[in-house]
Amino acid sequence: MAKKSILYISWQGGLGHITRDVAIVKELHRIDPEVAVFWLAHPLACKVLAHAGESILPESELGADYNRAAVECLRQFGLNLMHYVAATRKPYIQNVELFKQVMSKYDFDLVVGDESYEVVRAMGRDEMKLPCRMIIIEDFLGVEPMSHNPMEMFGVYARNRRWVRFTERLEHEVAHFFVGEPEDIADRRFGFGLPNRRRFAEKHYQFLGYIIRFNPVKYSDRAQLKAKLGYDQVPLLICATGGTCAGKELLELCGEAYTLLKSEIPDLHMVCVCGELLGHSLPALPPEIELHSYIPDLYQHYAACDMAVVVGGGTTTVELTALSRPFIFFPLENQFDQQLYVAERLGRHGAGTKMRYHQTTPESLAAVIRANIGKEVKYPAIPINGAQEAARLIREML
Repeated sequence: MAKKSILYISWQGGLGHITRDVAIVKELHRIDPEVAVFWLAHPLACKVLAHAGESILPESELGADYNRAAVECLRQFGLNLMHYVAATRKPYIQNVELFKQVMSKYDFDLVVGDESYEVVRAMGRDEMKLPCRMIIIEDFLGVEPMSHNPMEMFGVYARNRRWVRFTERLEHEVAHFFVGEPEDIADRRFGFGLPNRRRFAEKHYQFLGYIIRFNPVKYSDRAQLKAKLGYDQVPLLICATGGTCAGKELLELCGEAYTLLKSEIPDLHMVCVCGELLGHSLPALPPEIELHSYIPDLYQHYAACDMAVVVGGGTTTVELTALSRPFIFFPLENQFDQQLYVAERLGRHGAGTKMRYHQTTPESLAAVIRANIGKEVKYPAIPINGAQEAARLIREML
């Protein structure tokens, strides 16, 4: 039988997307070493892929970087959805054209895209037809307005209506994988005259459970992990924003809280991970704080830490939940998936402490850290075999 090949697209910003994609492909390599996977990815993702030894198509260098588009829309720890939609219009068109070129140049048996909405939209509008099936991986279903602005509310309704129509129309061409459980999807309509979201997903989506790239059982000995990673046996606080420049203000807030905490926890060690800055200056932090833009396999440091403070992204908070680490999460203001979907999921799991950036002072943050650092927590078990399930389903589709 001829060797099968897959095109895997990972264009979404943030490290959470590419780390879960690598976890899926690693599992696929394990169950079928003969499957060849080629990647179209954004610049930060390519760093992760190079570290993992994956095959990156040279055309990746020609792709538009959505992280750079998002920079224009970030304001004081918030992301304006409507501004982001407008800012990504040209990058969407650029990446669709690049995708068409790649598909005309190479032969693939399957396309897998992590939230590759631009590709599905182009297919739904009859701008192209694929010679093979496609899988799209998603971790939320339906967008939400974050204000009462009539234009935003209308735009949200139109996007939801369009997604329902495209999903139904392309049912035999595009398979939908959902990262999570049915309960993670709101049990309400997409909008007036549109179907119930959860019922719609149960009909059209495969549920994977959550995706993490490690076995939590192997990371239960914090003292051993600290020694392995070069940390002293002192209280360790990890503060991270993910892969983008969103959250620089949060790290500076953590730095101010650190100064207050040092009087009571003099041996406290703080490590900050700021992601890509894309022209922004480094966060202003006390000199004794360890600052990195990127740490490979950051989950190991989460496993070793006594507490974490993070932006409320889906993958990071799932990793911390699986590791049973105490953590504070700050959803980006106006970003509906973090403010609503991720926060609701964590509330259902009883994991983490939600705080709002604009309502938090250095004193209040220091108080919550002081009360929770080093605390033993035990969250309810969550399904973490999503990478294995995705790999199995991908292999079946091949």
